Amino acid sequence: MKASPIIEMANIDKYFAGNPVLKAVDFQVLPGEIHALMGENGAGKSTLVKILTGIYRRDQGVIKWKNKEVVFKNPKQAEQNGIIVIHQELNIIPHLTVSQNLFLGKDITYGKTGILNKKEMHQRTKRRLYELGVTNIHPNDIAGNLSIGKQQLVEIARALAANAEMIIMDEPTAALTEREIERLFHVIQKLKNQGVSIIYISHRMEEIFDICDRITVLRDGQTIGTKLIADTSFTDIVRMMVGRELGDRFPERVNVPGKVIFEVENISKEDLFENISFSVRKGEILGIAGLMGAGRSEVMEAIFGFSNKDHGAIRINGKLVTIKHPRDAIEAGIGFITEDRKSKGLIMHAPIRENIASANLKAISTYGVIVNSKETLLIEALINRLQIRVISSEQEAKSLSGGNQQKVVLAKWLGINPKILILDEPTRGVDIGAKKEIYKIINELTKSGVAIIMISSELPEILGMSDRIMVMHEGKIATFLDRQEANQERIMAAATGGVRHDSTY
Repeated sequence: MKASPIIEMANIDKYFAGNPVLKAVDFQVLPGEIHALMGENGAGKSTLVKILTGIYRRDQGVIKWKNKEVVFKNPKQAEQNGIIVIHQELNIIPHLTVSQNLFLGKDITYGKTGILNKKEMHQRTKRRLYELGVTNIHPNDIAGNLSIGKQQLVEIARALAANAEMIIMDEPTAALTEREIERLFHVIQKLKNQGVSIIYISHRMEEIFDICDRITVLRDGQTIGTKLIADTSFTDIVRMMVGRELGDRFPERVNVPGKVIFEVENISKEDLFENISFSVRKGEILGIAGLMGAGRSEVMEAIFGFSNKDHGAIRINGKLVTIKHPRDAIEAGIGFITEDRKSKGLIMHAPIRENIASANLKAISTYGVIVNSKETLLIEALINRLQIRVISSEQEAKSLSGGNQQKVVLAKWLGINPKILILDEPTRGVDIGAKKEIYKIINELTKSGVAIIMISSELPEILGMSDRIMVMHEGKIATFLDRQEANQERIMAAATGGVRHDSTY
């Protein structure tokens, strides 16, 4: 006998300012099922989840929770009914202990005295962690001192403490190491075995096939279909998401890199990285791989002047350059797209115009005063060049999809006509269609001679886009690999300390 859905959303409509965002969407999740919810950025996934959890009100349609029609007025009411969201930006309170985070707003007291029963909270926290098979987190640990992976496990333990029957996970592996992802998947499987349903939202296709039972795809606010993972393929899902064949996942690399333009010699920073040396040629993509904590981002931040290095040299076209501040790097022709676009790459509440102009003030100013006509020409040219989908350049950055936000960050740095462009996780949280567009932009930049340094935690991306790969392990260079000799096994062996090759390449 087929199980009844634990959640059933039927014929859901949602309009914003008269514009349809969801149109007759149907979505069902079974008890104890890991159900992938996929679609390009702007397809309606977030809106659907917000309607389910009471953040938005639907304009039409029916929601049933355990066969009973419901209308949750707010997320707290959804949580009280057993539906909890674990957001990509975790809701951990960093200065509180693990135990305090678990029972935040649900304190256990001695009767009606109001005095906290810390011993009972400690014991229950320990029990919840044990149920997840987690033995390396202590209830008294300060949450902010834990790795992102451990913080995520604390969020899951908090959901269990609230007796969650359904957990919605939004891009849960975006900031995790390979080992932490493995651990998370083990915990998710354990939750499934306990009868907890999971809605799993991710742009990482490999994960969907690794862990999910079924998948529902949204496109342009409509349900395209629901399939068993076992009965579908990567190509099927892409076709459902974008409405067409996407072709090869990565564009063909045909340009031949030129002479060495950028050299880094023996740069070090105590306790973070040591004697890092590498070079990049004109029109080349140097991929940087390694596990989280290997020092990849820290090296690039020191090169760009976000932080100071202890020693070492940087040369552009053979000439020694001194970089003590990001403005020195920009003057030298270096651009840097950081991995956290929301807090470091964009001013989310500012217009797209201001975001793009922020790195290009010199180009659009005369005697220190911004010339409106110059600004307009630059902004419009970059929006058209990168095909950023906007209504107006006065739109706030936060109103854009993840892929278009990332294009705005790219536009900001392309305006300076960089010689060297550092990309730190350039497609994190971006859907597969937007990823392909970003890859195309990166390829076009290399054809014009820009040297690209690209950090990525996605091995298929590193392998698909790089001309050479530098692998880091615990703050040191483990090895360099040519495109022809690189594969996932070799990269992971080097990233975990199995290979060592310290010479400059």
